[in-house]
Amino acid sequence: MFGEIEGTGFEVLDPRFENCFVGHARVERLWTGGRWLEGPAWFAAGRYLVFSDIPNNRMMRYDDTSGQTSVFRSPSNNSNGNTVDNQGRLITCEHLARRVTRTDFDGGISVLADRFAGKRLNSPNDVTVKSDGTIWFTDPSYGILHDYEGDYGEAEIGGCHVYRHDPATGATDQMTSDFVKPNGLAFSPDETLLYIADTGASHLSGGPRHIRKLAVSDDGKLSDLGIFAECTAGFFDGFRVDRKGRIWTSAGDGVHCYDPDGTLIGKIQIPEIVSNVAFGGERLNRLFITATTSLYAVYLTANGSRLG
Repeated sequence: MFGEIEGTGFEVLDPRFENCFVGHARVERLWTGGRWLEGPAWFAAGRYLVFSDIPNNRMMRYDDTSGQTSVFRSPSNNSNGNTVDNQGRLITCEHLARRVTRTDFDGGISVLADRFAGKRLNSPNDVTVKSDGTIWFTDPSYGILHDYEGDYGEAEIGGCHVYRHDPATGATDQMTSDFVKPNGLAFSPDETLLYIADTGASHLSGGPRHIRKLAVSDDGKLSDLGIFAECTAGFFDGFRVDRKGRIWTSAGDGVHCYDPDGTLIGKIQIPEIVSNVAFGGERLNRLFITATTSLYAVYLTANGSRLG
């Protein structure tokens, strides 16, 4: 069944959320048939969305011009997070190959990062691109814990960190050292802040299930500003930021929307566990939502701060 379905809707927790959507807007289910979907990334020139079906080892493509969904790449090395770089190329985190890649305009795949200090990465998870072209990605160990979303293996680095890759120099730098399981990440619209989710409670009793806020200096270094928000349902996985600095994040009961001051102002109800979101559409005012087995979308009055 497609179109509006039972279990979707808007939950207003603060009056500020009422201005984020049109009253008659409805959540649509665009496609279903995955096992665990992640990594939606919007390509404006082609009017399509790429997303990952991790356990099925494939990437899917939703065509907004026809409403059809088809296989984009199979096998996909158990791809997870995707984004778009400043030239409009696909950037992908691959669990199975333990690397971050770029799909070039000719269809070739270039490896951007697969090691740090001579040791293999764990399993790159989510990724975002800064306006200076640097690629920031998280590297928890989910893809090497078992064979369901990757390949069981040993962690060589000895920790789960956030990295910055500079395509201009080829250098990959470790940017954090105190996360348990860094997951989703996104910059504020002016890029003075970097938000990073930590889903450490997934494998550590009493571990973190929050988003942290870090200040970004002019030279790219990070300084901790503390916990931005604690998840009230499940875990924060992937998230994106709109032009007014609001965070739209996945959670166990839908999409949670946070004001820049850290207030949970509302939810988009989804009848599956949400993994990730991306802004797309002609004006970046359509929120695409990957949730367990299905792809959803809803039009908002909010606009995404950037592609990807």
